[in-house]
Amino acid sequence: MKRIYFATTIVFSLLSLISCGTGENHEAPSQLITQEMAKNLNTKYINERSGVISQSINREDANAIWYSIEELENYIHYIKTEGENKGIQVNGIRFYLGVYPNDTVTYHEKSGLTTIFLSPTKRRATTDKPNSQNTNKVALKTETEENVDATEIQPLNFGGMGNPPKIEYGGN
Repeated sequence: MKRIYFATTIVFSLLSLISCGTGENHEAPSQLITQEMAKNLNTKYINERSGVISQSINREDANAIWYSIEELENYIHYIKTEGENKGIQVNGIRFYLGVYPNDTVTYHEKSGLTTIFLSPTKRRATTDKPNSQNTNKVALKTETEENVDATEIQPLNFGGMGNPPKIEYGGN
């Protein structure tokens, strides 16, 4: 839960951008938050988490990751297409927090800093289980597990962190 506020702000921002990027008429997503709430979430993250994390790694850590609308639309198209090709019904995207390896040769200024990577999700049928309502016959029922990672499709990473890594919501 250490970075939940950071992830929440990023997720809501990305979902808002994604839903507006298709050019179609859509209703406003039910998960929208006010600018004030976004500012409060970000301020709370900076005040309660960012300093602790930066202190523990002895440098300022990233608190926001940026992807262009084109990158996000591209990724959504990619995971839908890959899902269809592999017989997977992609039903969403999970946003994971991660930390780059401490390898300045490969990861340059991102080395050791926080990142967000996107992973497609799917529904997965679980093992058939005996139906407890029918004791005379061994009837099996299939249950579905919702929103599991579709590890058959590659995640997306390497968004921009800004320079310096720390940025406050709404700051220009």
